[in-house]
Amino acid sequence: MSFWDWALAAYARPGTAQTCLELQNDHGQSIPFLLWVAWIAIDGRQLAPEALARGAALSQAWEAAAVGPLRQARQALKASMAEVDDAAREALREQVKAVELNAERTLMNTLEKLAARGGVIGPPAPALLAAAQAWGRPAPSELLLGLAAKLV
Repeated sequence: MSFWDWALAAYARPGTAQTCLELQNDHGQSIPFLLWVAWIAIDGRQLAPEALARGAALSQAWEAAAVGPLRQARQALKASMAEVDDAAREALREQVKAVELNAERTLMNTLEKLAARGGVIGPPAPALLAAAQAWGRPAPSELLLGLAAKLV
């Protein structure tokens, strides 16, 4: 199963989206990056430290260049503006949301190719903890462990 297809199915599981959004919005984590690491672990593989660092660096660069600015634009368009028709604003917001999702998919496809260079075996919980550390921003371990439990 491709990473994208696995991620869509995993994200649809009860509680997963909420946990992912909390990790993203409250703790600055990259959901595509975390899901990538979990996907690899659940598939019975483990990333070499160098591949994990490359994935984190790639995800951070793509977050800064594409996903982050698109997310900010989408969120800014949530607010009503007196001079702008609400339907037109919401239609534009939906277009930006689609482009944001495409940017995340582009990152995920790139990460999937990087995973081919990884190592062997590993459960998702330690992999997610290592990913958050590689990302460089603290995230509560209970949220990461909770996400790992939802993904298996």
